[in-house]
Amino acid sequence: MEIKWQVLEGNRLSAKQLHDILALRSAIFVVEQTCPFQDIDGLDLLDDTLHVAGYSEDKLIAYTRVLNLSHSAEAIKITRVIVDGSVRGQKLGVKLMEKTLSEIHALDLKNLDLRKSIKLSAQSHLQKFYASFGFDVISEEYLEDDIPHVDMQYVGPV
Repeated sequence: MEIKWQVLEGNRLSAKQLHDILALRSAIFVVEQTCPFQDIDGLDLLDDTLHVAGYSEDKLIAYTRVLNLSHSAEAIKITRVIVDGSVRGQKLGVKLMEKTLSEIHALDLKNLDLRKSIKLSAQSHLQKFYASFGFDVISEEYLEDDIPHVDMQYVGPV
């Protein structure tokens, strides 16, 4: 399967791109994981939000959102990591995380002031997956929308 990656800035999303992103997030987080929550949080269209989107035949099948790319003191946060259920088991999650980290590091090389930590909130059963990319657990387990999670921070390549 050929994946076409798009790296989209929040303030430049088209209506169709935003629709595709929100539809996939709703299908996975709200419907599949039966986790009703307010997904539209006002962060998608910010100037310093980055969307990494993988398309196959014009269908969005893999996605992450990266927050806090500005010069703020906050850590960069990788959120909304999704692979469509129809393509799971094909190592697309690995490609998605590699692409996402590559884009963050590329921005860091362009902007030396961007050096800050990279964090994510991982569903607990995915700790080993994220650890394989250089993330360490930095919190106790907690419930987020009734799903066990841990906070993780990037410490570098494994």
